[in-house]
Amino acid sequence: MGIPCMILGRSGVGKSASMRNIPEDRYSLVEVNGKPLPFKTKKQTYNTDDYAKISRYMHDTPADIIVIDDSQYLMANEFMRRAKEKGFEKFTEIGLNFWNLINEVQKLPANKIVYFLHHTETEIDGTIKEKTIGKLLDEKICIAGMFTIVLLADKVDKEYFFSTQSDEKSPAKTPMGMFDKATIDNDLYAVDAAIRSYYEFTEPSIIPAKKAAE
Repeated sequence: MGIPCMILGRSGVGKSASMRNIPEDRYSLVEVNGKPLPFKTKKQTYNTDDYAKISRYMHDTPADIIVIDDSQYLMANEFMRRAKEKGFEKFTEIGLNFWNLINEVQKLPANKIVYFLHHTETEIDGTIKEKTIGKLLDEKICIAGMFTIVLLADKVDKEYFFSTQSDEKSPAKTPMGMFDKATIDNDLYAVDAAIRSYYEFTEPSIIPAKKAAE
């Protein structure tokens, strides 16, 4: 069974940059909005916001590390395409489509981990939550609640880090004993190694060079 992991954070706090240390042939990357990565790389990406295509890609790729960057735009883009539709059923369907994608991860072979890099929004009381398309969707689905591992990306001055534990305002959460610190370096490759060690997975497989270049 695959494992979904959510990396939350506002824009500019190092979510995408956290991929910098993953060898290019060790992961597959879905760019929902097709933006370039914030570090020098020749990494080939799959650019789409089509749920069916993403689902097939997750099953077809030989990589055990899969990253879906800017996953909140899966909902936002669908909402904008359907903006002229009347009624509230579209909100249920938009939520259902995202819910189905998370559940699809659990159908993947064991050892596959899918990282959803996702923006946050802050409530009036200061509570931080995953960004959706509004309260009508939030009333139907708690996206972060579908993940056992939620890391919160942030920065103080020029120091970038992930929070691993929740407080009164933070949605961060990880299984007991997975991380021994409340904050860790924003290094997704190190995070992946820690998750695999915790669940006693093998090392992620290496994508053949020819396949990685396609």
